[in-house]
Amino acid sequence: MAFLRPSVANEAPEIVRGARIHLRPLCLDDYTEWSDLRSVSRAHLKPWEPEWRQDELWRSSYRRRIRHYQREAREDLGYAFGVFETAEDRLVGGLTLGNVRRGVMQCATLGYWLGVAHIRRGHMSDAVRTVIPYAFGKLRLHRLEAASMPSNTASISVLERAGFAREGLARRYLKISGSWQDHIRFALLADETDEGADGI
Repeated sequence: MAFLRPSVANEAPEIVRGARIHLRPLCLDDYTEWSDLRSVSRAHLKPWEPEWRQDELWRSSYRRRIRHYQREAREDLGYAFGVFETAEDRLVGGLTLGNVRRGVMQCATLGYWLGVAHIRRGHMSDAVRTVIPYAFGKLRLHRLEAASMPSNTASISVLERAGFAREGLARRYLKISGSWQDHIRFALLADETDEGADGI
């Protein structure tokens, strides 16, 4: 039934273009650029991410990651993108629409990361604003959720500038850098955007 699973959601995600960035699914050819960016950004990312596995940056682990992303997109469970600076076609970070729930929810969870050399340049704000019409238009979602640790003021600013509203504190919500951390939960609804799509 289309209500449970819109047919457009099973199509491969295309390039989604923003003002100064574009989003596209990562591929195997992106491995070196991805691993280099993640490696130099490790200390910057560590306080905000789950603990990295020993093989986190290995090529074999990256191949498994890409296969996982592709399978999730085929099954309408999640959509993962690299965030690329358009002027130089350079990878600057990543963004996911994960944990897609259909049926009566029509919801997904937004996540993102940015390489240390590219912070405070507006790239992630551009990326989040760019993915919103894709989520509510192409994927026909009704609701986007996100969460940020209270100390991650940069991430909170990105969400609030994009129109996300605070919905409360989730205690010990995610295991980050080895310990359970409180998170502020945010959400944005389709009818709160210019797209105005109902998502169902």
